Amino acid sequence: MTRVAVATSSQLAADAAAEVAAAGGNAVDCAIAAAFLTMNTEPGVCALAGGAYVTVRAPGAEPVTIDGNVAVPGADSGQPARNDGIASVQMDYGGGVETLVGAGSVAVPGSLAALEMAASQYGVAPWRTLLEPTVRAIRDGFPLPAACHYYLAYSGKTIFGRAADGYDALHERATGAQADDALRPVGSRIKVPHLADSLAHIAAEGAQIFYRGELARAMSEHCRERGGRLSMRDLANYRAIARPALSTRLGDWTIATNPPPAVGGAVLCAMLSLFAQHPVQAWDRDALKWLVDVQLACLNFRKQHLDLAEDIGAATRQLLALARSGTAPNDWVSASTVHTSAVDDNGLACAITASSGYGSGEMPSGTGLWLNNCLGELELNRRGLDAGPPGTRLPSNMAPSVACNGDEVLAIGSPGADRITTALLQSLVNALQIGMPLEQAIAHPRLHVDTTGDVARLMSEPGLTLPALELPVNTSASIGMYFGGVGAAAFKPGTGFCVAADPRRAGGVCEA
Repeated sequence: MTRVAVATSSQLAADAAAEVAAAGGNAVDCAIAAAFLTMNTEPGVCALAGGAYVTVRAPGAEPVTIDGNVAVPGADSGQPARNDGIASVQMDYGGGVETLVGAGSVAVPGSLAALEMAASQYGVAPWRTLLEPTVRAIRDGFPLPAACHYYLAYSGKTIFGRAADGYDALHERATGAQADDALRPVGSRIKVPHLADSLAHIAAEGAQIFYRGELARAMSEHCRERGGRLSMRDLANYRAIARPALSTRLGDWTIATNPPPAVGGAVLCAMLSLFAQHPVQAWDRDALKWLVDVQLACLNFRKQHLDLAEDIGAATRQLLALARSGTAPNDWVSASTVHTSAVDDNGLACAITASSGYGSGEMPSGTGLWLNNCLGELELNRRGLDAGPPGTRLPSNMAPSVACNGDEVLAIGSPGADRITTALLQSLVNALQIGMPLEQAIAHPRLHVDTTGDVARLMSEPGLTLPALELPVNTSASIGMYFGGVGAAAFKPGTGFCVAADPRRAGGVCEA
């Protein structure tokens, strides 16, 4: 029997992966099973009707990334984006954020198409088997995770109050005239009406029911009746796309990640290329100064050249050429996600990252499916509602990655919005260049250069001896989920598995 190791967002998801491994599944099957469970049992943080990327390295084959990211809707309208069905929400979450919600913020979901393609091309277990743990968990009810509770404290009413079924699943209705509905506490059992039935239909009939059947009809009618543009044609036209992964080297390791039109993988590769040319042995003041310079350079380049590029491929090639030439960084400068990593003892590696933005709050009646708000995720989709012609993939920070060094393989990734690339950079440098054990490499304190505002600022965890910097510095009291949630699984013949989940999130691991 194939042996598998998995790192994912919760122990419940890790247990789902172990169940599929016991049924004969390989690394891709187990990653998909865990991804299904995380997407459906982390309300607010993620949902099935969003986007995902799946990066796979099969022995003897070049790594591939399956693009299941969300796309611009409107195939039926023939009209430019409009502001119908949109509400602007201000939240204190993450230091303050504005996002657009409602039916007009919903993009064409692609997660399910990507998972089905990965299962058909690389998996060995029956499709129904991959969904069984999730269907059971949804039908029985699942514990509300702490990370979800934290986000829902800001968004539970302003966003997720838009649909009665969803709101009731997350809140305890008050009885007194002056009483206020309360968000259910951490660990309380969540039952989302109708979701188990929808997932059972997907398990029995495949993704076609979601893209061309009754679930597609429910989603499109819900959005069109409320001013959105998502249509049956948008859903029927959607296809996951398999692309050669974007690769770079760090020492003896080849790292493969998400290629354009996503931007997260390109930024990660550029950062890794600079560390390959200027390796560090420990995080002393000079190394941390280099880390800040690399982040500032690459993230500024992204902000100025990638996010609004007409030709994202050409802009990516420019970024990577600068990084690989060793050009001094100063010369360049002018929502929520879940992740699963899996490897098996045959050398198959799979990394899956998924997101539904901040959530639109919309849930079509009778489906239990929360819809994404990726058109309204303004700090990522900087073009706003007019993000391109129908079918255009939206920008993404997601960077699920696989790496190999001879017969040794590693799957790694992280949630964390624009902190995905910096969390992965530091974890990979820690493990593959400095030589830390995988668990220590992921737990080590991190820093992140925040370039989202008018002035860049350094966000740091405690435990780092920072150099003198011109940037304003904000040091948190402890390590926390702001800095990502890396999960990694590795396999080396003769040594076996090594698996680690980030202490910044609850996480879950298994070896089966």
